[in-house]
Parts: sequence; C-alpha cells; structure tokens
Amino acid sequence: MGNVSKLQAALGGLCPRCRQGKIFSGPFYSPTRFDEMFEHCPQCGLRYEVEPGYFIGAMYVSYAISGGVALVMGFLIFYLGGDPDGWIYACFIAPVMILIAPINFRISRVIWLHYVAGIQYVKGL
Repeated sequence: MGNVSKLQAALGGLCPRCRQGKIFSGPFYSPTRFDEMFEHCPQCGLRYEVEPGYFIGAMYVSYAISGGVALVMGFLIFYLGGDPDGWIYACFIAPVMILIAPINFRISRVIWLHYVAGIQYVKGL
C-alpha cells in the first residue's frame, strides 16, 4: 500500500499504528451499522479500545463537531433567512444533527485514535 500519511489514514478510517487496517467493519454511512468497529486492527492487531471507556473522550470531539456544524447552520439561517423565529432554527438544525450523527460518530473516533490518543505509527507493520 506504500507510505500513507497520518491525514490519509485518518480520512480513510485506517489504523493509526500500521495505517493499513480498517477501524470500522460496517459501511461508512449506515443508520444501523455505523458503530460496528473491529476490536483489533485486521493488519497489526492493535486493540482499538485500549481500556473500558476509552472512547468517552471521543464524545468531546463529537460535541465540538456538532457544535461547529450547528453554529455554521445558525449563521447561515440568520443571514439568509433574515433572523427568523427560534423554531425555524430548531426545525433546520435538529434534523441535520440527527442525519450527521453516524458520520460524526465515526469521525470523532478516528480523530480520537489518530490525533489525541497518542498511538504512534510503526513503519513496516
């Protein structure tokens, strides 16, 4: 597979240690199977959930992503809609938050593994 950068591995949902094995076993966007992860990397055997509750920190990443999306949508609604009533904001933003939840779940875990958890890349695994 050659040399894969950290960013390429993160965007591809690949293991942070070998940058070859997939992190998730299910399809990228699935309302029912979005949370299916391999317990260990299929290539190098890295255990993704190092300890119980390991991915609780990824919830903070998910919260930041959701907040950013909601903030951008709020600004767009404000400027394009001429500052409508509060229920208009809720009617647009809430469904989007629900629709992006599976993607947000995956992205936050990948960011957690690659950029926060401190797992080092081992070349040649």
